[in-house]
Amino acid sequence: MRDFSQDHRWLSINTATVRKSKGVDLPLPEIIEACVRRGIRAISPWRDQVQAAGLANISRLVRTHGLELSGYCRGGMFPATDAAGLKAARDDNRRAVDEAAELGAPCLVLVVGGLPGALQGKPAHKDIALARSQVHDGIAELLEHARQARMPLAIEPLHPMYAADRACVNTLEQALDLCDQLDPGRTAGESARTPAPLGVALDIYHTWWDPKLQRQIERAGKERLLAFHVCDWLTPTVDLLNDRGMMGDGVIDIPRIRGWVEAQGFAGYSEVEIFSTGQWWQRPHEEVLDTCIARHRTVV
Repeated sequence: MRDFSQDHRWLSINTATVRKSKGVDLPLPEIIEACVRRGIRAISPWRDQVQAAGLANISRLVRTHGLELSGYCRGGMFPATDAAGLKAARDDNRRAVDEAAELGAPCLVLVVGGLPGALQGKPAHKDIALARSQVHDGIAELLEHARQARMPLAIEPLHPMYAADRACVNTLEQALDLCDQLDPGRTAGESARTPAPLGVALDIYHTWWDPKLQRQIERAGKERLLAFHVCDWLTPTVDLLNDRGMMGDGVIDIPRIRGWVEAQGFAGYSEVEIFSTGQWWQRPHEEVLDTCIARHRTVV
């Protein structure tokens, strides 16, 4: 396993982690500049932040500073109640693939969606099997466009507490089943000349509890492990969405899981992704980034 104690070469900041500074929205260009000043070499930006600042502007900043991306957040949200809704989701996902390619991302992260309307508190139905079928079909269609763009797709399984509203793919096993069904060859196909596999984004916040986790990481192997996200699970958790912990403040054995991932040959970034309305988003972003660096060296 790699030694992170001497530097933060393999630290990436998911830009949601410093989406707010002292409770105030922080523009993406300012996040980028703050990372660069600290020698943070990689980020994973969110689409809404990119759109607010302008895709061309962010692409320029990334290239000017020699930054890498560890992923692009996010595509997905495939299920809908009618043909028009399904088409709108698929069109938006194709745009997300194109944006990821423009930014030079190594993958587009997919949060696949759940019951239509549930995110707004008004689920249209209770048929989660139908939602999963629409996710399967949506990824299958998107994969063709992604192959042409040479952009890997990374399915992110979310904790079962999000099954209704955000993601009906809730375990690494489910995500890998989709990968094996839709991309059994683990290649981009004959139409593209470079591999563009369908794989997974492994976020330990969502998966740490799973008794099958180690076996499924081994099943994924290097080719399917496209992104690795870290934070911590606090006890008690006061908000199931926006109370993620800084690494080392919770109950997840982060080095053990990283060891399983790196044993498969993963040698990419550990991407810090923290949503924290009551704690870290209330602090100065400089403090948050400095803490991420320190914890990456000591507890990741």
